[in-house]
Amino acid sequence: MAIIYQGKYEAVIGLEIHVQLDTASKLFCGDSTAFGAAPNTHISPITLALPGTLPKINKKAIEYAVRLGLACQCEIMPYNFFARKNYFYPDLPKGWQTTQHTHPICMGGLVPIKTQEGTRLVKMHHIHLEEDAGKSIHDIYDQDTCVDLNRAGTPLVEIVSEPDMFSADEAWNYVQELRRLVRWIGVSDANMEEGSLRCDANISIRPAGDPELGTRVEVKNLNSTRNIKRAIDYEIDRMIKLVEAGGKVKQQTRSFDATDGTTFAIRDKEEANDYRYFPEPDLPPIHLSEAFIRQIKADMPALPQALIQKYQAQYDLSEYDAEQLVSEKEIADYFEASVKYTHHYKAVVNWISGPLRSIMNDEHLLIDETSITAGTLAELVNLVAEGKLSFSVASTRLLPALREAHKANTEKSPLEIATDLNLIQTDDAALLNTWISEALESMPEKVQAYQKGKKGLIGLFVGEVKKRSKGKADPQRVMDLIKEKLG
Repeated sequence: MAIIYQGKYEAVIGLEIHVQLDTASKLFCGDSTAFGAAPNTHISPITLALPGTLPKINKKAIEYAVRLGLACQCEIMPYNFFARKNYFYPDLPKGWQTTQHTHPICMGGLVPIKTQEGTRLVKMHHIHLEEDAGKSIHDIYDQDTCVDLNRAGTPLVEIVSEPDMFSADEAWNYVQELRRLVRWIGVSDANMEEGSLRCDANISIRPAGDPELGTRVEVKNLNSTRNIKRAIDYEIDRMIKLVEAGGKVKQQTRSFDATDGTTFAIRDKEEANDYRYFPEPDLPPIHLSEAFIRQIKADMPALPQALIQKYQAQYDLSEYDAEQLVSEKEIADYFEASVKYTHHYKAVVNWISGPLRSIMNDEHLLIDETSITAGTLAELVNLVAEGKLSFSVASTRLLPALREAHKANTEKSPLEIATDLNLIQTDDAALLNTWISEALESMPEKVQAYQKGKKGLIGLFVGEVKKRSKGKADPQRVMDLIKEKLG
């Protein structure tokens, strides 16, 4: 549903997202794709396009592109081929980019995003394979530009949406969903800081309800989800102000200045660029067999949307809890492993979203790096459910102790460590009544207030008993005994 700006305009947005595929070698040769190497060390005669060299297609890149297409509900094209896109730039050693033009590997597709009205499917146009260019570096010398060709030839997929988003928030959600998806299926780390995912935004405005698209502006090389949203918001506002002042929007390529949140023109753009595409004569067309596509599909993990439905139906979780679990594939895998050992599914979610998430955020860890295995978490959950530990004691005292034990290579179960630390809750009525009597005697006025009708004070009493017992008193048992004692 379109959002109306200033009561009379709507924005239309299409995104082109470049994702670096997580292959060990480049698209057409064996040079490494590892990030962070010294400049111009991951190059060979093929990367440098020396005369007499011939490319060879990286099969893993083809597989990854098909995997992404399947995840996005695309039509996989059994016949596709590469073309030469001719242009000259210092970091493009061949003088052309090898890319797919008229025959991409995937057509169509749908990506679910969250909107205020619920989930909506954004339409994709296609996904195609291409090689990356190198990198021009302008800030080493005052008068000279340096060129690093390590990135040249790195395999990319370009994911081209239809003009089917209508606000910066929708575009942000679309990028977030695709970023999660490529990580989920293992085709890219989508690290925007390292350039593994980059975005170009095509933005236009039109009178509300007008079916015709307005003149579009392309904002290039947005390298963070926050900047994607900022750039689109700025451009929508800029174009509306321009039109309202009697001006016309020019078809331009623009860049985003993250320091002040503005865009600026790089060049005016004609309707088409003269890239002089023609089929790449040094590479054969790609023919994908049905068996090849079926095998990739069979190896695909369950996708987030399917797991959300599964967790709601099978484990009776809320939609919110299910969505939290599928925020990262590692978390979903961890949950799946944990519930093999416990049937307290909601409690597992609470531990993952609470204490474990705090550790992950504070120490910048993945869930598998917290030292708490899925089996250990299930034991913790079961101890709390059985009344042997309170959640508070388990999360604040036993959890750190378990992590320390892991570092020291101590092979003890949560129950053994809790017993060693004297953390196990007691249900000894005599001992509980002693703590209760001490607690109530320390606050006679509150006891009188409770007996006159202020029943909410019982939480204060339970807390005082918990303090005196150093967490060993079972809160529910204490509450029952206090109610009994105070009539």
